Amino acid sequence: MSNLVQKFQEYSRWRNDVLAALERYRTCVGASDLADAASDQRFSRLQTRLTDDKLSIAFVAEFSRGKSELINAIFFADYGQRILPSSAGRTTMCPTELLYDETFPPSIRLLPIETRAEAASTSDFKEQSHVWTVLPLDISSGEGMLEAFKQVSLTKRVSIDEAKRYGLYQEDDPDAALSVDQDGLVEISQWRHAIVNFPHPLLKQGLVIIDTPGLNAIGTEPELTLNLIPNAHAVLFILAADTGVTKSDIDVWRDHIGAGPARMVVLNKIDSMWDELRSAAEVEQQIVKQVATVAQTLNLDARQVFPISAQKGLVGKVNRDSELLAKSRLPALETALSEELIPSKQQIVRSQLLTEVNELTAAKQALLSARSRNVVEQLVELKSLRGKNQNIIEHMMKRVDLEKKEFDGSLLKLQGTRAVFTRLSTEVFTSLGMDILKEDIVRTRDAMGKSKFSIGLRAAVKDFFAQIQKNLATSGGKTEEITEMMTVMYRKFSTEHGLALSSPMPFSLEKYRKEIELIEGVYHKQFGTATLMTTPQVVLMTKFFDSIASRVKQSFLQANRDVEAWLKVVMAPLEAQIWEHKSQLKKRKQSIERIHMATESLEEKLEVLGIMQGDLEQQKHALLQLEAELKDAIEAKLAALKAAA
Repeated sequence: MSNLVQKFQEYSRWRNDVLAALERYRTCVGASDLADAASDQRFSRLQTRLTDDKLSIAFVAEFSRGKSELINAIFFADYGQRILPSSAGRTTMCPTELLYDETFPPSIRLLPIETRAEAASTSDFKEQSHVWTVLPLDISSGEGMLEAFKQVSLTKRVSIDEAKRYGLYQEDDPDAALSVDQDGLVEISQWRHAIVNFPHPLLKQGLVIIDTPGLNAIGTEPELTLNLIPNAHAVLFILAADTGVTKSDIDVWRDHIGAGPARMVVLNKIDSMWDELRSAAEVEQQIVKQVATVAQTLNLDARQVFPISAQKGLVGKVNRDSELLAKSRLPALETALSEELIPSKQQIVRSQLLTEVNELTAAKQALLSARSRNVVEQLVELKSLRGKNQNIIEHMMKRVDLEKKEFDGSLLKLQGTRAVFTRLSTEVFTSLGMDILKEDIVRTRDAMGKSKFSIGLRAAVKDFFAQIQKNLATSGGKTEEITEMMTVMYRKFSTEHGLALSSPMPFSLEKYRKEIELIEGVYHKQFGTATLMTTPQVVLMTKFFDSIASRVKQSFLQANRDVEAWLKVVMAPLEAQIWEHKSQLKKRKQSIERIHMATESLEEKLEVLGIMQGDLEQQKHALLQLEAELKDAIEAKLAALKAAA
């Protein structure tokens, strides 16, 4: 077992341990009568975040660099043969995602290339199952799987006009004419996108492998440029040791990948440098020199360039030849991936979980503390009644009545706050709502369709991004108003009625504003400098806008969900403690009334309260213990790496 596979399995176990600890804590909250709709929603969000957690690795390379072979070597060597087609020439013609979704049977879903003529992105089509061609995947047969996987390498020949309509033929490309055959037809991929649903153990645990076609597709398929590559947790950029870095390699590295966390360069096919007429030291010197050249060209530290032989690594694993596997240097790449990718991914998830859990547990402890404080106050109050006459008891009843009236007065003021809260909540969605966004997208598409010049096309897209940022800023202003208003109410109830309330849960749309900035940045890299566009480039720019619109829609959908979730929980701690305080005031009044009617029940009531106090202390202890276990599970480090099997 490789270090990468082992580390990923450890990461999967960590997620399962956190899920188990979260469920134990949730059960205890329910048993302690501390559950409410807001906390149930938070628990569900935390569970969904863990169960739906994915770890994606994108493999990017020009064709014939051994990309598919590298995927076979790292992930599928246990099958004893190649699973992804790997041969001379182009084997992956369309972007391919390998994942596992238990709601689908093992299959290959293929999106026809003709969909490029429509005003919709690949992401949009993922929601339209009838558009895809679905082929069953026989996971019991390695040969059968290999045949099925060959679908991603299928091509078809179309006229130049049809290729232009899909944005797949660039007249200004000096090599374009070479792709036209004697019948005037151009070879293009038969499929636009492929999704392989495959119950591989790692894919079942949340791994997603993204296999990209050649570098020319990076510029023509917006889904890669705007979504799959930027959002991948790791990107492996594969070069060949015998060719080094080409101009197209440099362009793609600078424009679409770039140095950064979990961005690695793989110098494949070092076996082409193995030479029986050279000593091992001479071969090593040649490899070191090639690594240094690649690192300098791409402005990288040489430690981020990994010389390997994917083919020899695969053979070494399949034949259990440890010497050949070590010579292939594949384990060094797997170790680097496991040490950089998975712990950094775990830290991101851990940070998100701890923020939510800390707020959730603090609210539950505050509620338990309020209950305990109320029981103690009742005990002190009732103990003071020992030996007192009826006048004292009547006085205490009046005091409770007065306290209740003051509290009811505060509740009336809260009703006014609720009305403002409802109005502001509605106003948040007037600028963030999906209907508004759809109108902006339609308006931009119309403006692009009417413009015949590149400057008009760019202006339409620029106006679109400006409007989106304005909408986010407007909605952000409303959420800030809500936060300020709730802070005042929290402070009021804390000081006037002794409720144990901290500040309300904060919220910001800033991360979505930055997401939109990143999307706009990718667009400017692609089209910002073009002064005059050919018809195919205009088609391509329109296709990019379709993907931009899809990405913005995804971002806004998530922003809407986050705002809705926040609006449901921002008042929850206040409402929970108001309900608790109201309940305790009622119980206090009933206790004093009963004692007023029959003073002999005082000792009995004190005994009951004493038992309640003990029960609450036990609940608090149990909840604290499970809270500590949950936080320990989240904070747990992945086990130390063991030697590869």
